[in-house]
Formats: sequence, structure tokens, C-alpha cells
Amino acid sequence: MIRVLIADDHKVVRQGLRFLLSSEPGIEVAGEAADGVAALAAIRDIRPDVVLLDLFMPRLDGLAVLAAMRDQRLTAAVLVLTSSADDQHLVEAIKAGALSYLPKTAGVDQVVDAVRAAARGESVLQPAATARLLRELRHAAADPLGQLTPRETDVLKGLAQGRSNREIAKALSVSEETVKSHVSSILAKLGLADRTQAAIFALQHHLVPLDQALGP
Repeated sequence: MIRVLIADDHKVVRQGLRFLLSSEPGIEVAGEAADGVAALAAIRDIRPDVVLLDLFMPRLDGLAVLAAMRDQRLTAAVLVLTSSADDQHLVEAIKAGALSYLPKTAGVDQVVDAVRAAARGESVLQPAATARLLRELRHAAADPLGQLTPRETDVLKGLAQGRSNREIAKALSVSEETVKSHVSSILAKLGLADRTQAAIFALQHHLVPLDQALGP
């Protein structure tokens, strides 16, 4: 039996997916979550095999949930089901650990097949999404900083200045948990091991002047 968690902030979407998946043999909807924090708690408690994850949710977005799952070594397979057709979101989701990425306009059979594939550890991407992913990965290889969102770049600058998560959070008016998720995402995207390597990377790429490094 494939146990599925549905994480989406729209109740009608959750209801539709529950109806769709519950009618499929060998699939059980084990739970639902309406925001990222609830999704993360449910993943820890329910231990689903597959998570259907929306990218745009309150409190923690889908990318932050993926980053937290990686940090906490939560092994559920993630199928991103989203309204976003943005190349950057696709690349970020796959690099953060999502196995598959489908639009919410995907057909019933596509969603069910993707859930079954995710349970087997297999990825499913539509041809157009695959082309976008390859294009963006080529671009990222040429411009590593281009992989980061503007907010992640701000966090990276804070790391280079030797600021703590609390200090960065206060400067950016976000929560410490959000900063922690951004740090995890930065390390994953840039292939770095820790905050020190991230700070050195930022200095090498001239994100902050040397006189601002490792302290105000």
C-alpha cells in the first residue's frame, strides 16, 4: 500500500486529490496539510511513502519543506504538484530533492502514474519540464550565483559578514526557521559543506567587501 500525504493550502485541491487517489487500488491517502509547517509535522508523524507538495503555501513554502526534510533526513518521496511554470522553481525543487514535478493541470493518469513511480523511487517530468530543467542547469553551471533567489543571496551576504541566523532574520524581517531553510538551500545549490564554505564562496564572488567580512 502506498501511503500518501497531500500538502496544499487550497481545500478544494486537497479534496479533489483525495477523491482521485482513494479510488486507486494500492494507494491510501494517509493525511492532509494546509501549510508548510503542518506538512512537515505530518511527514514526521505519518511517515508517508509519497508527499504531493504544493510550492506556494503559508508559513513554510514547498522549497523550505524540502530543505527541512533534507536536514531532518525525512525520506518520503516528494512529487511537486504546482501551478507554477517558472523554470527557476522547477530547478530549485528538483535540486532540493523533489523526484517529480507536475503542473496542477496534469491529467488524472499522469498524477496516479507519478505517485506510483515516486513510491518506486523513480522521477517523472513532462518533456517540456525536462527541457527547461536541462536549460537551467546549463545556465547554473555557467553562473553559480544565478541559482540563488534574491532572498538567498541576501542570506549568503549575511553569512559572509559573520552574522548568526538570528541576526540575519532580524535584518531581513523573517523568522530564524526561514533563514535556516535558506541556508540549507544555499549549501545544496552551491555544493558547499557548511556556513564557512558559504562565506568564503561569497567573498570569492565579491558579494560583500572584504572590510565587511566575518563581522560588521
